[in-house]
Amino acid sequence: MSNDVNYKLKPVQRWRRLAVLGLLGVGSLLVCGRAFHLQVVEREFLTKQGDKRQVRVVTLPGHRAAIRDRRGEPLALSAPVDSIWCVPSALLASPEHVAALAKVLKQTPRELTQFLDERATRQFVYIERGLPPDEARRVLALKAPGVFSTREYRRYYPAGEVAGQIVGFTDVDGRGQEGMEMSYDETLRGIAGSRRVIRDARGRIVEDTDDAVPAQPGADLALSMDLRLQYLAYRELKNSVLANRAKGGLVVVADARTGELLAVASQPGFNPNNVEDRKPGRMRNRAIVDSFEPGSTVKPLLVAQALEIGAFRPNSHIDTGAGWMQVGRLTVRDVHAQGDADIATLLAKSSNVAAAKIGMQIGAENVWQGFQRFGLGDRVASGFPGESAPLLRPYMQWGQIATATASYGYGLSVNALHLVRAYAALGNDGLMPHLRLTMDQPLQPPQRAVSAETARELRRMLELVAMRGGTASRAAIPGYRVAGKTGTVRKVAATGGYDTDRHQSVFIGMVPAENPRLIGLVMIDEPAAGDYYGGVVAAPVFSTVLQGALRLLQIAPDACSKDCPPDVPPAQLAMPSGVDVAEPRT
Repeated sequence: MSNDVNYKLKPVQRWRRLAVLGLLGVGSLLVCGRAFHLQVVEREFLTKQGDKRQVRVVTLPGHRAAIRDRRGEPLALSAPVDSIWCVPSALLASPEHVAALAKVLKQTPRELTQFLDERATRQFVYIERGLPPDEARRVLALKAPGVFSTREYRRYYPAGEVAGQIVGFTDVDGRGQEGMEMSYDETLRGIAGSRRVIRDARGRIVEDTDDAVPAQPGADLALSMDLRLQYLAYRELKNSVLANRAKGGLVVVADARTGELLAVASQPGFNPNNVEDRKPGRMRNRAIVDSFEPGSTVKPLLVAQALEIGAFRPNSHIDTGAGWMQVGRLTVRDVHAQGDADIATLLAKSSNVAAAKIGMQIGAENVWQGFQRFGLGDRVASGFPGESAPLLRPYMQWGQIATATASYGYGLSVNALHLVRAYAALGNDGLMPHLRLTMDQPLQPPQRAVSAETARELRRMLELVAMRGGTASRAAIPGYRVAGKTGTVRKVAATGGYDTDRHQSVFIGMVPAENPRLIGLVMIDEPAAGDYYGGVVAAPVFSTVLQGALRLLQIAPDACSKDCPPDVPPAQLAMPSGVDVAEPRT
């Protein structure tokens, strides 16, 4: 009986065995097929998806190069700092570490928790940027989950506010925002590198790959500025602005031969190391980005043009009468009547009537061409961001009044560098150099503005300005002959016309006058302490700054010879020193 039963069950067991084996075979085929599909067919896709979750490309910033002055003194340097970042969800999972981290970062636990909650879905969030390495080490010593550091660089400016407006500054990511930092950003920041790393679920780097591109540092930038002269100019300018209760001011010192800008200072200033000090009104370098009507400082350029075309001679006399003349509805006035005098005397006395008569005689086209000769209609192209463009309308649009007022510096606008470049032509025997702010700019051949004879004649005339009885006797420098020109310019009123109570006091000069090496310009904006004449307010700053520059650069005094202009007799120059006002409209 039992044998019959066993015999009957054997076919059933055989079927079950075959069924199980068949199912296992089909399962194996499915697994192998799926593995083939994943490993072969979808390999590239899955690899990319895995890399997105584990493999990261870390940017290696190029070390930002230094900015230095012409002598190698540092003006901008990058120091290593650490930035703290985290995976918010990992850090939030440990409240005790949040509280400890908040204490180190001088925050409240509530503030930090709220900050992390708002970014809980992210995998990378900066907590603090630019910490000094010792502070970053204190943060990492907490061993808070999901908290890491990244090496970065912070910009420091050793000269502070003295050179802040020229050098500029960078943002937290090291990109130039103002000044030369902005102009030469690409050169300074270099080329960033990269490396591929593998991170775990918490964002920690667990393995470096061999796939890396090293970062390349930027190239150092050497400015033409001499920090010693820059400090001297900034100090004297700041003192003068405070003493005269002025709105602001500027000082520019340049090499008359090469056009290199040795000092460019303006007030008010700012300290680029202090983020809170970076306000638009303080960051603006007024010497380059602001324009103004030049006033009497263009009179030598007008006279140079008149001599160059042969309309006047150095010993020509002009009758200024009672000190006023009528041009249409415009009345041109002098502060004091000069009567009949030669051109040199009238320049020393800054006669508006004489300038208007010269301009009217040579005509609008010649006045305009004279200003063009000295570059007043062209950009300086200093390379500084935001450099203001000049305004010199075509002479075809001038009438008699515009011709007269342009002759003594109204109806056109320039920045300080335009005047420095023009006077450099007078100091360089008629060859006008191209101004430059960096040492790597190639020296371009100078442009002929006027003949060497005309330039020398103008220098002899302008020496009278800084002598006893001239409008700028306070610009004198012991042991040196100074040639220059004052300007006391009325500012445009908000309601139109010109404001009789708001002035810009200007002096621009060159030294040593016989063979000029330096050009200096000083402008004090809206002095409000009483005096406002260029010869009283601006000239003393010129004297102090240029005297220091001559000493620092070891420039020898003039050798006074028979060609030195004689001191001006008091009877001939009876006008008080320092009085020079160009009347725009009366």
